[in-house]
Amino acid sequence: MTLWFVFALMTVAAIFAVLLPLGRSGRAQNQGSEVAVYKDQLAEIERDLGTGLIAAPEAEAARVEISRRLLAAAASEPATAPKSSLKWRRAAAVLALAGLPLVAIGVYVPLGSPRLQDFPLAQRERGSGSGMAQSLENLVVQVEQHLEKNPTDGRGWNVLAPVLERLGRFDDAVRAYRNSLTYNGESPERRSDLGEALSAAAGGVVTAEAKVEFERAHALNADDPKANYFLGLAAEQDGRKDDAANIWRTLLAKAPADAPWRPLVQSSLARVGGGTMPALSDETIAASKDMAEGDRNAMVRGMVERLATRLKQNGDDVEGWLRLVRAYLVMGDRGKAVGASADARQAVASDAERLRQLNEGLRTLGLGG
Repeated sequence: MTLWFVFALMTVAAIFAVLLPLGRSGRAQNQGSEVAVYKDQLAEIERDLGTGLIAAPEAEAARVEISRRLLAAAASEPATAPKSSLKWRRAAAVLALAGLPLVAIGVYVPLGSPRLQDFPLAQRERGSGSGMAQSLENLVVQVEQHLEKNPTDGRGWNVLAPVLERLGRFDDAVRAYRNSLTYNGESPERRSDLGEALSAAAGGVVTAEAKVEFERAHALNADDPKANYFLGLAAEQDGRKDDAANIWRTLLAKAPADAPWRPLVQSSLARVGGGTMPALSDETIAASKDMAEGDRNAMVRGMVERLATRLKQNGDDVEGWLRLVRAYLVMGDRGKAVGASADARQAVASDAERLRQLNEGLRTLGLGG
């Protein structure tokens, strides 16, 4: 009887979990949006440049990359959903009240049993282990071990290189792309991929070495989109914005209407004053979001780590602490966010006003207490 009472309490809790959102008229704006983080990072670049923590070329490269991400994130954020009608909410509430218990009973009666013995953890792990996919890191290790024994396997290098780049292992990706060229032969795609990895390893700067690779790709195929984009980026970083605009205009003129990289080129063209971005369709907005999100690359992580290092040296910057906590939340690392909030409180504990400002900011981020 006690067991059924527990089941009843669980059912009531599930019903309230469904009804509670239906009673709300809206949702508070997400304080940890990607747009806010990228704006904070742009401001952080200016502060670091002013204090001499980073050189001007590095600041410009970071500014360009973060601006691109800001444009893509701003374009892809969903609009606030309209309020549900009262009639719809009542119907959903009735459905939840009547449906959840019936569904629970319907599922439990044929499948459950309160007298069923526990399934040992060791057996559960053995049963699920064979069907669980290995982590990406483990797969990479296996491929690397294979390539150590078979270094001339061009197909293996071709598969490994882009994965290493996505994991932020840019120097290893450069080596893999070079081996792919050696054992698979020349192609504009491989040359431009190598150039991209070299640029990523340099923090987003199209170095002279990377530019050579893009020029080689362009010589093999004058319409290679990646090579043309980065050659335009190199021109922009050299201060030749008109040349960059011309390269990107030509690229867009030849591009298919559904090319997934069109939003990136359009935003870059707008950045150098080569024209405003046209209205984006749902498909191009989705493509822009895919390009912007992905995995967090080394540049974003590096900026967050640099901010954390600066705050350890000078912990009086309340706004800096709040930016760091918000960045960790957006990156999905709540543990680091909680740790940073604790460090922040300790750093400003002797200053009542700063501590008050910090606690107010942390409450808006959901870390009050």
